[in-house]
Amino acid sequence: MIAFFLVLLAVSFVSLLLQQFIPPLEFLHQARVLLMPLVLFYGALALPYGLMLGLAFACGFMWDALSAQVLDAKVAGSMATTVEIALGWSILLYATLGSVMSGFRPLFKRGRWEIHCLMSGVCTSLIVLAEFLMISVRRAALDHSPFVFSSDVAWRIGGAGIVALFLAPIVFWILSTLADLVGYNPRQAAVEKEGP
Repeated sequence: MIAFFLVLLAVSFVSLLLQQFIPPLEFLHQARVLLMPLVLFYGALALPYGLMLGLAFACGFMWDALSAQVLDAKVAGSMATTVEIALGWSILLYATLGSVMSGFRPLFKRGRWEIHCLMSGVCTSLIVLAEFLMISVRRAALDHSPFVFSSDVAWRIGGAGIVALFLAPIVFWILSTLADLVGYNPRQAAVEKEGP
């Protein structure tokens, strides 16, 4: 179990690096391909709750460390530097969404995968929506700009979820194969943890 947790940590890091080199998708109005959340969501299904929280902490920290945005703004007549996305907010978001996915473990242990793929798409869109709201609220507080939610923003939020929905079966299959290679059976572990 610990070996598979370490494998998921390594795959999370690699997927975070890989998704930085995948360009935004033109046909989905510049929606991004987010791979690391899919690794987290698989970990929420395959790992016990405590290890899932550890994975959520690591994924959230990596995401915040990579995407923290610093903005120079004029505050009270002088230039000030402020962070638009605070370090640590993704940890809470990932832990919350991982907890939601972890609630679907009974379906996972019965071999059902459809709801997990659907939920991966929904949860990925929620991640992008939360990031958009955080940035919009911070910018509005700094320069009193109006809140703008256009169709392009909606496409970027929903597009990331659509891409995650279609990539989830592939990513879950790859991670299941890796679990087999390290001798970990996530479905059996879920059955043993939750009982008959």
